[in-house]
Amino acid sequence: MHKQERIMSGMRPTGKLHLGHYMGVLKNWLSFQDDYECFFAIADWHALTTKFDDTAGMKQNIIDVALDWLACGINPEKSVIYLQSFIPETAELHLLLSMITPQNWVERDTTLKDMVKMLRGNIEETEGAQAYSGLVSYGLLGYPVLQTADIIQFNASLVPVGKDQLAHLEISRDIVRRFNHLYKTALIKEPQPKLTETPLLKGIDGQKMGKSYNNDIKISDSEEITTKKIMQAITDRSRIKKTDPGHPELCEVVCPYYEIFADEETVKKQRYNCENAVWGCAECKRELASIINSQFGEIRQKRLELEKTPDYVREIIKSGSERARIKSAEFLREIKNSMNLY
Repeated sequence: MHKQERIMSGMRPTGKLHLGHYMGVLKNWLSFQDDYECFFAIADWHALTTKFDDTAGMKQNIIDVALDWLACGINPEKSVIYLQSFIPETAELHLLLSMITPQNWVERDTTLKDMVKMLRGNIEETEGAQAYSGLVSYGLLGYPVLQTADIIQFNASLVPVGKDQLAHLEISRDIVRRFNHLYKTALIKEPQPKLTETPLLKGIDGQKMGKSYNNDIKISDSEEITTKKIMQAITDRSRIKKTDPGHPELCEVVCPYYEIFADEETVKKQRYNCENAVWGCAECKRELASIINSQFGEIRQKRLELEKTPDYVREIIKSGSERARIKSAEFLREIKNSMNLY
C-alpha cells in the first residue's frame, strides 16, 4: 500500500512516559502507522527551551522515550523514529522561517503562552517570582517557529492534535501561507490538523498527570508499583465507610479510570458495586490495578527485553534520523531555491 500523506508529531524527552502519554498520544500514533508516512521526533531541542539548566539526564531520557515508543508498538519499519538534534537542517530551516515571521505573531502564539505559563508556575512554586524572569530564553520565544520547522521540513500535511490544541497549529499555518505568498510559490503544504481522541487522564491525586507532580503511573512501572499507586488514588471523598453507598460521579480518579481502561460490562459492574456498597473503595482499586496491569503486561515485558539491547535502540534512533535527514535536506534545497538562495 502506497502511503499518500505524511504525518509529523513528536515528544520532548523529559523522562519515562506515563499512561496519559499512552492514552492521549501513542494509541493514536499506532493507528496511523499503516495508512500514513509517519515521522515521530524525540524533540530534545524543544526540551532545552525550558530545561536548558537541567540536562544531566537528557541522554537517558532520550533512550527512555525510544524504549517506551518501541515497547508500545511504534514500528521503525513503518514509521521514522528520529532525534531532533540529529537533523541540523531543522535548525537551518528554523533560522530561515524566523526571518519571515513577525515578532507579534510569536508573542501572541498560544503554544508559547502555554509554555511560558507552565514555566512560570513551576518556577514560582519552587523558587519565587523573581527567579522566573531570567528563564524565558530567546530559544523559548522561538519555540513556535522551531515547531513549524519540525512540521514542514518533510512537507507533512497532517499534524495529530486534540480539539483543545487546534490553536497551537495556527502559527505554523500562518507562516506557511506567508512563505508561499512572499516567494510566489505553492511549495509548502499548509499543515492540517488530524483530530484525535485524547481522553483526560488525571494523576492519582486528581490533578493533571505529570512527572513534576509525582502523581503519574508510568508505562514501565511494575505491577507492584502500579498497584501501590492506584491504592493511593483519590475516590469519592463523601464516602466514609465501606457500607456507605458510593457516588461514581463524585469519584475523581478511580471511576474515570474505569471508563478509560475497562470494557462496558466491567464499568457497569463497577458502578453497581460502588453505588450499592457491594465493595469498598479498596476492592474497587485492586480490581482497577489488575485491569491496568493486564493491559500493559505485554508492553512492559517487551520494554524489559529492549532494555537489554541498548545498542539496538540507539541504532534505531540513528538509522531513523538518517532517513529523516535525507527527506529534510531534499526539501530544504527546494525551500532555499524558492527564496533565491544558494
